[in-house]
Amino acid sequence: MRQISLLLVLLTGWSAASAYPEFQRFSQEHGGQPINCAMCHASGDGPEGAGRGQIGSLTPDELNRLNAARGAFAAGVLVESPILNEFGNKIIYQIGKTRFLELRAHPEQLADAYGFASDLDVDGIPDAQEYLDGTHPLNEVHGNPWRLFLHNLAAYKLHVFMLALATAAGLWGLSHLLFGLAQRTRASAANHNSN
Repeated sequence: MRQISLLLVLLTGWSAASAYPEFQRFSQEHGGQPINCAMCHASGDGPEGAGRGQIGSLTPDELNRLNAARGAFAAGVLVESPILNEFGNKIIYQIGKTRFLELRAHPEQLADAYGFASDLDVDGIPDAQEYLDGTHPLNEVHGNPWRLFLHNLAAYKLHVFMLALATAAGLWGLSHLLFGLAQRTRASAANHNSN
């Protein structure tokens, strides 16, 4: 039964099974970052194959979910495709499969179509911006360094303030300790010279 389901999926949607390199190529060229299929897919090697997150490894239940996801032509249909990751599924939810396929000719328009409201990894950089930057929208430490720095500075401003205060207090105490030691050394040297 599993072989029949797999054969049916492969025959009915071979073109839909393959990854869409137009988006990967645009993101890589525009952002200047080396990325792979894992930006949108469950597997970094894309949907084709027998590895984890690829079509050849899907169970019958996962094949049913894949077929249901392939039918999400309109925006707003919740999809849980086993070959896509959270970002890939959210793209289809946000814009629908029809619009997504239309954007293959203009991958630079995907960010605007998706919108800049979603930040799945909560790193302060919208998913659409990470697509443009060529960084991973599901990895909170993979993003534009300056944007990550500003986000973390804002998120941990109390920590940064307390660290700066503790450092200043430590330096103040150390300077007074060294000054006291210098005074004691001078006093001891003056005592030694007077005897």
